[in-house]
Amino acid sequence: MEYEGIVYRPPSEAYSLIVQVTIGCSHNGCTFCGMYKDKRFRVRELKEIMADLEQAKLDYGVVKRIFLADGDALVLKTSELKIILLKIKELFPGCERVGVYATPNDILAKSVEDLSLLKALGIGILYLGVESGSNEILKSINKGVTAQNLIMAGRKVKESGIKLSTTLISGIGGREKISENAIESAKLISAINPDYVGFLTLMLESGTSIYKDIQNDIFHVLTSEEVVQELREFLENVEVTNCIFRSNHASNYVSLSGTLPVDKDKLLSDIDITLKGKHGYKQEEYRRL
Repeated sequence: MEYEGIVYRPPSEAYSLIVQVTIGCSHNGCTFCGMYKDKRFRVRELKEIMADLEQAKLDYGVVKRIFLADGDALVLKTSELKIILLKIKELFPGCERVGVYATPNDILAKSVEDLSLLKALGIGILYLGVESGSNEILKSINKGVTAQNLIMAGRKVKESGIKLSTTLISGIGGREKISENAIESAKLISAINPDYVGFLTLMLESGTSIYKDIQNDIFHVLTSEEVVQELREFLENVEVTNCIFRSNHASNYVSLSGTLPVDKDKLLSDIDITLKGKHGYKQEEYRRL
């Protein structure tokens, strides 16, 4: 199996078979993102995807998890995804879960019935990049959707029964919008009540629009302490039930994990210990995507 360009996947899909269903990302306009810039978006031919699955069967035999790449495989028509998922069931009857990146617009374009069908056919988790709950920040990063769009999309996934993993970005609003990013993101996540919420920390990638704004002193990057303070304000304000929280990505200055709301007090305590200087922050050279 050959891949086109650099392939990205969520950390939780580290041991999954990755199959490119689309090439690139249909939006591919977020100011902070350097992924897929070398690719022109397209949906692969079904015969190519089927050939990859057949080859994977020969190469690997038993596969427990599959991730459909690239940026938003859910953009495919439900009928096309059905063909792919049925082929996966045929070739890999022991496959426990199929995961997919999904943009908010991909989700909103499908009915709850469509999503429920995809769940029945094997899709077990959708990964939704929220980035921020602030409409101003979403506009500034050219996310292409509003907070209400994100809430509607997240709730639709939850209604279908598919597990929903959401991702936020610490520092995405810059120094001037620390509280806004924290509080509005907490409101959005509370409204969706996803199964997973993870925090990345903004990484500086040359060539992106936000990197140019940093160089021109338009956007001001948070210090490690400010990032942790923003995260603390988010945790103080978020209200969810049985939501797995992670802030242990390679980009994060401090590694945190727990389940909300039961571990909220411990998470806040761990943050306070860090802010008091009793534990150090990850050094810049060790922060990598």
